[in-house]
Amino acid sequence: MNDTAITVLLATPDAATYRHLRVASGLSDKSAEAVAQGLPNTLFAVQLLDAGGQPVAMGRVIGDGGCFYQVCDIAVLPAHQGRGLGKRIMTEIRRWLDAHVPQGGYVSLIADGDAQHLYAKFGFKPTAPASIGMALSRR
Repeated sequence: MNDTAITVLLATPDAATYRHLRVASGLSDKSAEAVAQGLPNTLFAVQLLDAGGQPVAMGRVIGDGGCFYQVCDIAVLPAHQGRGLGKRIMTEIRRWLDAHVPQGGYVSLIADGDAQHLYAKFGFKPTAPASIGMALSRR
């Protein structure tokens, strides 16, 4: 695949696309109810489409639009990994953050495994030991 065939779409994916990209990329599935409630609250989203117009990657920013923002749902289909698509997603997200997050806004993310190296290229730094990421997950 030639990466020039990838199109950037700055739009929130529909529920089916969102769930497919998460699961196929190795992220956990989210219930239809959670997706229906959550996606409309997206502050910014980017999708990458292949030459046929099919979504192969995505990323989102969520938050309150003033004080707190979280980068989430960075997902690239396995057949398209290792081709710089994560960097393309993060470039769009960083561009949006730079234009929209006010002075004093706090942008966070949870980096799984080696993804921390990608996020570091975009200015993200570990918060430990000053703070530790924690989560409460409803299953």
